[in-house]
Amino acid sequence: MRATSEAVCPICRGAGYYTLDVPYGDPNFGVLITCRCKQAEKERRRFEELERLSNLAPLRDKTFATFDRTVPGVQRAFARAYEYAQNPQGWLILFGGYGCGKTHLAAAIANEALDRHTQVLFTVVPDLLDHLRSTFGPNSEVAYDERFELVRDVPLLILDDLGTENTTPWAREKLYQIMNHRYNYVLPTVITSNRDPKDIDPRILSRMFDAAICRERILIEAGDYRRLSLEQRYNPRRRRSDSSRSQR
Repeated sequence: MRATSEAVCPICRGAGYYTLDVPYGDPNFGVLITCRCKQAEKERRRFEELERLSNLAPLRDKTFATFDRTVPGVQRAFARAYEYAQNPQGWLILFGGYGCGKTHLAAAIANEALDRHTQVLFTVVPDLLDHLRSTFGPNSEVAYDERFELVRDVPLLILDDLGTENTTPWAREKLYQIMNHRYNYVLPTVITSNRDPKDIDPRILSRMFDAAICRERILIEAGDYRRLSLEQRYNPRRRRSDSSRSQR
């Protein structure tokens, strides 16, 4: 007998489906039922697909522990993001300029979710739309409907840089459909943007400003952290001194 590396499921015998032992005439007679081993396999593939789309490997160091809370103007955003990560509910909106820490906080929430084995999709909005468009290609292994449903229904969706997408009618409509679905079902969603709110699709903005789903929209007023020298980044006292001189 040939040895196998994996045990065969005792319920479906490896078929992935089974039927109930019920008499003819029963509503469930002959009905194929998805086995729990098949469901587990689907969930594993779903998790792997979300990880691949998120491409979080370069951002795995962006955690709450590595976020510099001494930067003036980030304390409120850090507190709310950390609180949200412990129990993601409703929407969290972070506005702010380039380099103020929005992406770091959004990635920290995503990494926290991954560490808790929660399904999460972290994506820059233009990349999200590219992922959807790619399903129309002849070499795509994923159908558009399958990927669209994956994005629309993921337990935690994190959209970075809303407003930087190519504003074609198709892009606007797809993004609106995703946001509207998550709004209607109150699915946990994090959004970051450096745009003036008036430049965001008013249909999406209206949902972002609904206090029933998002109690607060946070404006991060910190400057561009990327412009700081290494000495300033790792010397908070020097940073505060330089900041106070520049404001005189």
